[in-house]
Amino acid sequence: MSIFIIRGPEAAGQLIRTAQPLPALVLKSLVHRAIDAGTTVAIRACGSEQELLDALRVADHSRGEVTLLDPGACVDSARLQRLLPHLHNAYVEVHDDDSRAPEACLPADVGQRIGVARGYCAQSYMHALEIALDHLGCSEIAEGVHVGT
Repeated sequence: MSIFIIRGPEAAGQLIRTAQPLPALVLKSLVHRAIDAGTTVAIRACGSEQELLDALRVADHSRGEVTLLDPGACVDSARLQRLLPHLHNAYVEVHDDDSRAPEACLPADVGQRIGVARGYCAQSYMHALEIALDHLGCSEIAEGVHVGT
C-alpha cells in the first residue's frame, strides 16, 4: 500500500513552472510518518496540466489507495475536473498556502475527495497525510500513540 503525493505546476500558460521541492524536514517527516503507519509515499511534481493528468492516471492504476493532490495552477482545469470522478483512488486536496492568502479549491463534488488540507504552508502535506491515514484506518503510530488526541 502506498500514498501518492502529486503536485501540479505552480504556473500555467507561458509561465509553466514545476512546484518548488518540499522542504527537507517536511519531506523527511512525511516519509517517516508513512513508514510508522505501515505504508510508503511516492512523490511526483508535475510541470504541466498534461503531466498532472498522466500522473493521476498512473497512480490510479498502481497499488496506491489515496492520493494527496495539490492541483496548483490546474485548480480550475476542466480536464482535471472531468478526470477526477473516473479515478478509483480517493484523494485529499492539498494547498501549501498561508492562511492569510488562501488558494482556490476544486469543486467539493468532484471525485472521491475525503478532505482538504490548507493554510499551513508546506505543513499542509502533513495534515493531508494524517487525513489519508485516518481514511485508511492506519492513523496509529507504531508505538501505539494516536495522533490528534
